[in-house]
Amino acid sequence: MKTLFKGIKSVRENYVDTLAKLYEYSTTFFHKNVHSKVVDGKGGYTYAEFKKKCDSLSKRMTQFGVSSGDKVAILSPNMPNWSVAFFSAVSFGRVSIPILPDCSENEVTNILNHSESKVLFVSKKLLCNVSQACMDKMTLVYDIDTLEEIKVDSSKFRCDGKVFLPMPDDIASILYTSGTTGNAKGVVLSHRNFISCVHSCCNTFRAYEKDRWLSILPMAHTLELTLGCLYPMYVGATVSYLSKPPVPSRLMKAMQEVKPTILLSVPLIIEKIYRNSVLPTIKKSRVLSWMNKHMNGLMCRVIGLKLRKSFGGKLRFFGIGGAKLDPEVEAFLLKSGFPYAVGYGLTETAPLLSYSLGKYRAVGSIGRPIKGVELKLYNVNPETGEGEIVAKGDNVMLGYYKDPERTLAAFTEDGWFRTNDLACMDAEGKFFIKGRLSNMILGASGENIYPEEIENVINGIEEVNESVVLQRGGQLVALVNFNEDVIDWNYATENEVLARVESHKEKILAIVNRSVSKAARISRVEVLKEPFEKTATKKIRRFKYADIKGL
Repeated sequence: MKTLFKGIKSVRENYVDTLAKLYEYSTTFFHKNVHSKVVDGKGGYTYAEFKKKCDSLSKRMTQFGVSSGDKVAILSPNMPNWSVAFFSAVSFGRVSIPILPDCSENEVTNILNHSESKVLFVSKKLLCNVSQACMDKMTLVYDIDTLEEIKVDSSKFRCDGKVFLPMPDDIASILYTSGTTGNAKGVVLSHRNFISCVHSCCNTFRAYEKDRWLSILPMAHTLELTLGCLYPMYVGATVSYLSKPPVPSRLMKAMQEVKPTILLSVPLIIEKIYRNSVLPTIKKSRVLSWMNKHMNGLMCRVIGLKLRKSFGGKLRFFGIGGAKLDPEVEAFLLKSGFPYAVGYGLTETAPLLSYSLGKYRAVGSIGRPIKGVELKLYNVNPETGEGEIVAKGDNVMLGYYKDPERTLAAFTEDGWFRTNDLACMDAEGKFFIKGRLSNMILGASGENIYPEEIENVINGIEEVNESVVLQRGGQLVALVNFNEDVIDWNYATENEVLARVESHKEKILAIVNRSVSKAARISRVEVLKEPFEKTATKKIRRFKYADIKGL
């Protein structure tokens, strides 16, 4: 059986070298399988129905002169028709422009103009973020919920569009990301970039057509797009979607209905479950509290079993990526036997570079490079062993769209992609990220201070929801957002609020400064009422808080 699987896998890898071939392969060999469905609503396709719909939309675009190389934008929450819009573009040589659903009208306008998109698939809920000026420039605008045409430029109906099968190095998609540090970048990814990452996923963790995915991360982000849309198609599996945002109650209900075997997440989701459910459960139970002190490993296994049941009981892969996982939470997951894996990468690498899975897992580690990728440390500090992670592989982007200067700066002189992440490596070849090169703070005596390490200490304090550590006037300042039940902002008097805030600030300052090195001690704690603004993968947009002061 293993020999047969290896033979099939080898043939498939050799044939599928573009998204167009992935489309043809999956819709031919798995035509009877369910491609997608909606958990709490109507919608979805078999692979045969999916192909029919994509082919029909592509033909319609061709009639309006939308040819290979033209841009097709998608502004929508997750749904089966998101994949339809994507493959009606990339399978025929067009370029997809996925737009994150939480983008503002200004961001949407900038992306549509910069990409010069001719077609737009947009949901009714997000249509308000598309300006009239942008609508006027479009040849076709589709309501992605129904795939009906909202706007048609009849003057372009000439039936002269030309499409061709794309080659591996042709552009498949341009993904716009602002990351956490500033202006949006159009990351140009080729068919080879995506497909090489899919092949690497298959070699790292084998999925099958009987697997069930539940999609909860934005499909416009490369993590969900590659691992949650393209990979399931590669093996003929089914992806389920929610018709409404994945709030905890709705998500837990969907888990029991779908019983997913594979789920992709960001650290924030599992960290909230740990802090809002696991820790309170331990504290409320005398038995678990005793076990926590005297039989911690067994206690973690007991809670781990309950946690798996809450996810439907069939989960065999819980992929975590997009940001660094809290070490305390990971230590619990490791002891509990929960089937988690940590993936590391960037939009620029489509996205996976390394993985920490099974026996290769270690708390705080991003693991080893995936197959087909080379990683090494660049400009290593001989005293600390720390250097910037740089990468080579077929999944590394072509560059930034219309931005040669930024593209040049993203690579070393000998062609390695610079991740901007500082890390060290252990004797077994596992990488451990210390922090972002752009976030690193230089101490008064020349010490390298990583704000992420200080934030891990702060976020481990019971009252704290999340935090950001910045340098102001040569001093380290911590901006902190409390959990909802810590301070009653609406009903407590001003004096009561101030007194509580000061008390919690003193506690945080004391805990942190006895837990970190002298150079990393914070001088001041400031409290923000509202949660921090985040990226699609729930990383805080640090640059927005450089000049914001709290209580």
